[in-house]
Amino acid sequence: MEFSIKSGKAEKQRSDCVIVGVYESAKLSEAAASLDKASKGFVETVLKRGDIDGKVGSTLLLHSVPGTEADRVLLVGLGKHGALAEKDYRKAVIASVKALAKTGAKNVANFLSEVNVSKQDAAWKVAQMVEAARDSVYRFDAMKGKKDKEDKQAKGIEKLDIHVAEKEVNHETKEALKQSAALALGVSFTKDLGNLPPNVCTPTYLAEQALSMAKTYGLTVQILEREEMQKLGMGSFLGVAQGSVQPPKMIVLQHNKGKKNQKPVVLVGKGITFDTGGISLKPGEGMDEMKYDMCGAASVLGTMRAIGELKLKRNVIAVIPTCENMPSGHATRPGDIVTSMSGQTIEILNTDAEGRLILCDALTYVERFKPAAVIDIATLTGACVIALGAVHSGLFSGDDALAEDLLSAGRQSQDTVWRMPLDQAYHDQLKSNFADMANIGGRPGGSVTAACFLSKYTEKYTWAHLDIAGTAWKSGAAKGATGRPVPLLVNYLLA
Repeated sequence: MEFSIKSGKAEKQRSDCVIVGVYESAKLSEAAASLDKASKGFVETVLKRGDIDGKVGSTLLLHSVPGTEADRVLLVGLGKHGALAEKDYRKAVIASVKALAKTGAKNVANFLSEVNVSKQDAAWKVAQMVEAARDSVYRFDAMKGKKDKEDKQAKGIEKLDIHVAEKEVNHETKEALKQSAALALGVSFTKDLGNLPPNVCTPTYLAEQALSMAKTYGLTVQILEREEMQKLGMGSFLGVAQGSVQPPKMIVLQHNKGKKNQKPVVLVGKGITFDTGGISLKPGEGMDEMKYDMCGAASVLGTMRAIGELKLKRNVIAVIPTCENMPSGHATRPGDIVTSMSGQTIEILNTDAEGRLILCDALTYVERFKPAAVIDIATLTGACVIALGAVHSGLFSGDDALAEDLLSAGRQSQDTVWRMPLDQAYHDQLKSNFADMANIGGRPGGSVTAACFLSKYTEKYTWAHLDIAGTAWKSGAAKGATGRPVPLLVNYLLA
């Protein structure tokens, strides 16, 4: 889908379809009123018949409306008259795109961006329209050998003209269009990686994607193999990897487009491409979803793709430890003690708490970059799902400024986070009689103790941890990767 910003009258658009908004109680948006006037009251007559109630996301497709030059007019409900809530604006945009998905409308003029959204400007509305439109048409069928007839017949919008007031066709809205298009590409890439089966999306496959991305966007890439990690002393990471026949990889991808003396932001993504739980085996039901345990890695790669598209003038480094967590005669056992790259020893009480074991060595490794900030992203704990559900990602940081920047980026992108504690009392739960620490602290505060574990490896720089276990994918009928938190990370880097 291609996007452009335009300005003009709804009734003058020579397109396959014009999209305008209507409110409850048969009230018209400005663009709908303009169409109504040109059609000598046709739109109001339709509304009075009650075929559309104006509730948010309701739609009604009209053909050959008098006085207009478009083949079709799509009415989209906006709810009660007045400024829309942000979520309602996005809902209306998604409904408008989906309503045209199986029609012949390819070139479309969308006037929903002219409606008033509470506390948001034209640039925000343009960005949200691009992201919501792309998200609504996303499909993952790469692994389907035979598409059904309905899929083959699906058409969808090819070109979407986003109409704003003439004075709003400016640098800000054009830049918003550019940024949101790159972001949408990054989100789709992240979803694709997450949705691939684990026999395809292996650690080697992720490394190949990084190599391809480096070539496309002129990035620097390094793939550390098992032997190199052994020399670095990454006993914690390699302890997780030793149960699998798939070789582990440490992916280092550098976007060095900022000033030479600019300290980089480092993004560390958990890349467990399949998590059985190891010897502490998970229940069989729902285990297929453990292919999503690499969504932290996927979101980091998606973010790097978005900023690569934008040629962002900033130094950003992605570090991705990736392997499988499998049970075998070579796998670590509960009770084993491993030595991390930092020299700290870890008693493994539960092999299913493996994400923190690969991340801790990656977090030690990134010290060499002397970072301005480090953000790790991981589907780390089921406890975070219980605490926050699928609404907010968990945010942990001892740095108030970094935490506030991420909170702000989350609000702006509609990819929200909720700050969680890191009190010393939680650290005490990680004490071990036999090693410097245990890898779990018991059931109470499980997401917090996991973050406390990671914090022990981040004392030399400013750090934040995002637990995306509840937000990275959806279960049930809508099963699939969500692409979060790419919008949050891209907005943070753009700020």
